[in-house]
Amino acid sequence: MRTSLFSALALMAAVLVVGCGGKDSGSPVAAPGTEKGARTRLLETGAAALQDKPPVEALNAYLNGFHFYSGHMAGQMEAHHYCSLLNDEVVQCAIYDGNMHSAKLMGVEYIISERLFKDLPPAEKALWHSHVHEVKSGQLIAPGIPQFAEQELMKKLVSTYGKTWHTWHTDQDKELPLGVPQLMMGFTADGQADPAMVTGRDERMGVRSEDKRKGREVIEAPSIASGADAWQQGRAVQLRDPTGQQHRHAPVGLQRP
Repeated sequence: MRTSLFSALALMAAVLVVGCGGKDSGSPVAAPGTEKGARTRLLETGAAALQDKPPVEALNAYLNGFHFYSGHMAGQMEAHHYCSLLNDEVVQCAIYDGNMHSAKLMGVEYIISERLFKDLPPAEKALWHSHVHEVKSGQLIAPGIPQFAEQELMKKLVSTYGKTWHTWHTDQDKELPLGVPQLMMGFTADGQADPAMVTGRDERMGVRSEDKRKGREVIEAPSIASGADAWQQGRAVQLRDPTGQQHRHAPVGLQRP
């Protein structure tokens, strides 16, 4: 029987107890405001002890990869995904700019199966990106879990599709979540991701993307469904920003709803 995406992520969550979530990666910005006072810390302690947080506690899978702004590949950044399972074909992830307590909530990513993606209308498909290259290149990793569990997870993610919006652009040194959300994409070929960015992540996490790539040669690369990665056909979608904030996307040639 083929293992479902749910089963693969469940396995991953189960083995997290035997591995750490990777080396520390801090946020590139500090939010303005006064430091937490004793009263705030007391409230935090009380809330942690007394309140249940089922949606947050369901974020039990950690993925690390890279995104770029739709329409402007030079705007690249590392993204820490903390994911939960809605069912066998839908995963939702909170994306942070680091993996420490000070990390900023950078955005969200929704991951769906190929079957669900193929049923989307054409205009919707343009917002989604494939995961084939992210998996096969070794750039998408699940820090801190055994190799067998990560491999099983990648076998399932390789055929999925993601829709990603970033709301806090700390990669641009923005100290607050200013402006409108920006649509993000995933890399689809070698030579697109900044080598220094990937190497820096690998060294910090204690992994080698090239080793991951070799280990994933046995993972079958499915054909990418029509409509995904629309930026490759010149249909890079991005939102207009009425606030006047400058974002790392090209001002020309974008389809802006």
